[in-house]
Amino acid sequence: MRLTYIARRNLVSKPLQTALSAILLAFGVGMVSLMMLAERQMTEQFERNIKDIDLVLGAKGSPLQLILANVYHIDAPTGNISLAAADKIMRNPYIESGIPLAYGDNFHGYRIVGTNESYPNHYSVELSKGNLWENAFEVTLGATVADKSGLKVGDHFFSAHGLTDGTDVHEDKTFTVVGVFKRSNSVIDKLILTNIETIWGVHAGHENSELSEEELYASREITAVLLKKRNPMAILTLPNLLKETNMQVALPAIEINRLNQQFGIGAATLRAIALLIMALSFASIFISVFDNMQARRFELALMRTMGGTPATLYKLLLLEGGLLSLGGVVLGLIVSRVGLFVLASAIEDKFQYDLGDLGILPTEIYLALGATFVGLLAAALPAFKTLRMDISKTLSNE
Repeated sequence: MRLTYIARRNLVSKPLQTALSAILLAFGVGMVSLMMLAERQMTEQFERNIKDIDLVLGAKGSPLQLILANVYHIDAPTGNISLAAADKIMRNPYIESGIPLAYGDNFHGYRIVGTNESYPNHYSVELSKGNLWENAFEVTLGATVADKSGLKVGDHFFSAHGLTDGTDVHEDKTFTVVGVFKRSNSVIDKLILTNIETIWGVHAGHENSELSEEELYASREITAVLLKKRNPMAILTLPNLLKETNMQVALPAIEINRLNQQFGIGAATLRAIALLIMALSFASIFISVFDNMQARRFELALMRTMGGTPATLYKLLLLEGGLLSLGGVVLGLIVSRVGLFVLASAIEDKFQYDLGDLGILPTEIYLALGATFVGLLAAALPAFKTLRMDISKTLSNE
């Protein structure tokens, strides 16, 4: 216990040098930890939302945009497709099931999506209050929408045209909240769900009233269909069936892998920078312990004459390096949480995604142990000289 007190006092006696070493290590550990946290949570959310969605049918354009817009709802759709043509694809023998999606309006930035009950069922989302929508202009809110908007069962609101803009409000169409979903940590949390007829009703023109039922069906459009294949041949046959149409199918797994590869270079660069900073911090710890040992040679020699063994002095210097490393690691983990909180706020505002889990990851424990061990090693090398200290020479020189 006495050695711990002395080591602590020695570090405090040189605040600038101690602070520099600790801050360098904290910054390096914090960057690596932040990347671990963000990557883990983003991966979990991406995988959760892509569950059992083999193909996405939508208008031709960027396949990645098609996935981001209709699976993750963080991009604009590539366009609309014919309901009749989409129904034909859903009846293909290679397709097991399909979830139709239609949207184009929002409420305070939250998308109003027309679909059927298979969409929340796909993510095993349960109701917290009220019921699922049944009639046109009835909606069921995702948990995040209900929390952030303040809407509750029985409330009424108007939608705004577009996915983010709130200026072009359809004040002639009133939506009624009939239910709220439980939090599922899926994309459903950030959506307002209703039936597809509601989406058509918001944008219906007077000319539609003069069409026959068949003509009306042929004129109907939706945004996309989330498909689950029955047979792997669907991946090969559907693109050929859609060549002469305005539709395409995109494979979520492939597109997300491409996205990860594109971001992988930047992530690897940031990791390299963080590791370089950590290496500099270890060098700083080495210099700090070495400098302390050189400046306190006379003090250490006196401790030897008063009964201190070489091993005791070695432990003292090693303890200083260990406390410095541990302080830097703890500070780094705190910095990563602060950084994640800031990053989560920015991502939630822009993409409606939550990265608020601040728990310790198993990989962070290994990171902390590894950084502390290397810090101890950096302190052990200069401290080793105390084992061979010539007491009489040191005292006579002073």
